[in-house]
Amino acid sequence: MSLRLEQEAPRAGRRARVAEEASPRGRAESNFERLRAPFSLRCGALLIDYIIPVALLALATLLARVFGDARRGSTLVLTAGYLTAAGVAALNLVFVAGLSGRTLGKWVAGLRIERRDGVPLSFGRALVRHLLGYPLTLLTGGLGFLLAAFDAKGRALHDLLAGTIVVRSRGARRTPAPPAPPRERPRKP
Repeated sequence: MSLRLEQEAPRAGRRARVAEEASPRGRAESNFERLRAPFSLRCGALLIDYIIPVALLALATLLARVFGDARRGSTLVLTAGYLTAAGVAALNLVFVAGLSGRTLGKWVAGLRIERRDGVPLSFGRALVRHLLGYPLTLLTGGLGFLLAAFDAKGRALHDLLAGTIVVRSRGARRTPAPPAPPRERPRKP
């Protein structure tokens, strides 16, 4: 709630809002505005989440080229690379997210995934969000991700499908106040 809205509201409206914020749902709604994850941080977190599997695929491709003379050897290395990349992606997007509410990228960016009502993310919602929601979002040509930039609550298509929201997991960083200038001592006459 902004300070301006609170100052403009009549006392009766203020009492109703205080009662609403005292309920768990009201608290989650009022905290959301303060903790909403910016679109740019979400993009950075997504980039970090996909760098690791793509790097594993690139490494597997390079190793397959090195072992390219032996046809079976290169196929085996490439298959192992695909399986490793898929395993790391599933571990990051489903298991780590289900346990902690964060993927590796969201952890680095200081973001957390939770349900709309503020309850921590479960494995089921992590599965729906990442294994059903992400592919559907990609099928829209990326417009499902872009939806988060224009949605009032910052929710993308996969968030809408899973009933989740991405929030900041830590408060905004505060810059320290500049040091006070040294005080001059009074001179004796």
